[in-house]
Amino acid sequence: MLKRYIGDRHFYKMVMAVAVPIMIQNFITNFVGMLDNIMVGQVGTAEMSGVAIVNQILFVFYLCLFGAASGAGIFTAQFFGNLDHEGVRHTFRYKILAGVVITAVGTAIFLLFGSNLIGVFLRGEGELGEAEKYLSFGEEYLAIMLVGLLPFAISSAYSSTLRECGQTLVPMVAGIVAVLVNLLLNWVLIFGNLGAPALGIRGAAIATVISRFAELAVCAGWTHTHSDRAPFIKGAYRSFAIPKELAIKITKKSLPLMANEALWSVGITTLNWCYSLRSLDVVGAVNIATTLTNTMSVSLLAMGNAVGIIIGQKLGARKPESEVLDTTRKLAFFSVAFTAVFAIAQAALSRVFPGAYNTTSAIRTLASSMILVHAAVMPARAFTNASYFTIRSGGQALVTFLFDSCFVWAVMVPTAFLLSRFSAVPVIVLFAIVEALEFLKCILGYVMLRSKRWMKTIIN
Repeated sequence: MLKRYIGDRHFYKMVMAVAVPIMIQNFITNFVGMLDNIMVGQVGTAEMSGVAIVNQILFVFYLCLFGAASGAGIFTAQFFGNLDHEGVRHTFRYKILAGVVITAVGTAIFLLFGSNLIGVFLRGEGELGEAEKYLSFGEEYLAIMLVGLLPFAISSAYSSTLRECGQTLVPMVAGIVAVLVNLLLNWVLIFGNLGAPALGIRGAAIATVISRFAELAVCAGWTHTHSDRAPFIKGAYRSFAIPKELAIKITKKSLPLMANEALWSVGITTLNWCYSLRSLDVVGAVNIATTLTNTMSVSLLAMGNAVGIIIGQKLGARKPESEVLDTTRKLAFFSVAFTAVFAIAQAALSRVFPGAYNTTSAIRTLASSMILVHAAVMPARAFTNASYFTIRSGGQALVTFLFDSCFVWAVMVPTAFLLSRFSAVPVIVLFAIVEALEFLKCILGYVMLRSKRWMKTIIN
């Protein structure tokens, strides 16, 4: 029984070689993002809430990019496993083109409808003047953040391709440079240190935009100067032509994944909107709770990426079915056990962390309870996350769409909406009920993994 779920030293060495650099990058990114959030929270509740709403809206854009890159990334991992560098080069080009298109569409939407999107979250109970402040600060922050969307899209194409080709350290270093730049500039520009003007949330936005360009410079700079270790970059920009058959196959995989990420992120945003119908205090509390949860969730996110890369490479190399299944089972078990450690740490910080924010005691108390709920659900989310990346590694885009975003919209959103509009349960009880639905999703993930239908090699 132990051998079925626990690997040997070589297995964990292989897993951690992929997962640790991703986890370090995610941890530093989220940790500095947490410090960034706390700095904005020191300015005031209205500023913090306005920035939080914009970040929820931008979250949809980021995941659309992730979905488009993921569709091509399935092919990248399998091409690399088959030592086909020309195939990797074509998938990289696809990511660049898709990123430019998505950025153009996203920027247009934010410019035309940004105020309306922010206003959707300002309909809960609270003073009218407070809602107007939230809207004003949100509009100010969004206008500057739009400048950083394109460098983020291009940087994502480089970093995801490097990871899928086994070069996980470079994106990690680029991420570390970006967050350190962001942190330093936040300290300078938000509070007006070193003789700079105190710009508040405008300073936070400017710092973030500059950090996007810094990350792109490091990631692209290394790739172009180390073409021997990243051979896909040789001649990558001589032409953006992609074989028609491959482009169609990638698009067929990318569209469902992009739709999944878009619908899932909009679904999560809708859940937060349902909670905010009870009170404007919920906006601030969700922001505080999510900030700590994102930092502590680095284990399950890194393991999810590791699962997708490792299983994708094994499928591309046409390893025996028994070996792929054994690796899948052990990766899922390790992901749950590893994440449980971070969940315990999060629970221990639930009462301490909200005290770092300059906000009301009611918001701190609500945030503390939400942090505990997130911690209780985190191991279940680790298993569903591992299931998602495993199924996706075999190119089962439609199945992942049904498993991920359809679950959110068919189960979680209706539950949150009905309870928020037609019941008197306290908001924390509503929040806990919706989050607990993740355990139901675990059953679905287990059934899908057992079916073995996801085990497909999609490259020629």
